[in-house]
Amino acid sequence: MIFAYNKAHVGDTLMVVVADDKGTENKVERKWNVAQVKDASGQIVAWNFFHISDHLTIEGNGQVTINQEQLAELNRLIKEAGFTETLIADNEPKIVVGYVKTCVPHPDSDHLSITETEVDNGNVLQIVCGAPNIEAGQKVVVAKPGAMMPDGLMIWPGSLRGVESYGMICSARELHLPDAPAEKGILVLPEEAVVGEAFPK
Repeated sequence: MIFAYNKAHVGDTLMVVVADDKGTENKVERKWNVAQVKDASGQIVAWNFFHISDHLTIEGNGQVTINQEQLAELNRLIKEAGFTETLIADNEPKIVVGYVKTCVPHPDSDHLSITETEVDNGNVLQIVCGAPNIEAGQKVVVAKPGAMMPDGLMIWPGSLRGVESYGMICSARELHLPDAPAEKGILVLPEEAVVGEAFPK
């Protein structure tokens, strides 16, 4: 679940993304200052809370963090508006340290690799990566499904050349790190980096 707020460019609206709409046409139902967004299949993919500063103080710009008390207030607003659904907290970090366990060439590409990358507690994701410096044995930064990148890009499961991919192994430029190198390539972390730990700490 992604919470995003940008008063200067979007207005006083908290956007909550809960699922990938896969580019399908959305249907919006607004009640009072709460809008529920569904995809073509009827799945809820997002909520918009208008004039949110009347109810919450949002710290930050772009992707923001919502605490339990604030989440309870959002659920109260949903109920008060006449919707029956509720938001469920998801405090799991989405951009984390990963470990590339295996890395093999993509069978239908001369530059893509298929990795098995551990992200936390033994959980391994298949991630297709196009970086020229990707290798097995590396500690890397992984944006898991449901992550929002610094430029606003949201990461969802997808397919590259017919191979399923469940996340993205990140470069320093994609992470908007200072002094990121101009050449293409993923960010390789020191060996002492802890798999599953949020990046940055």
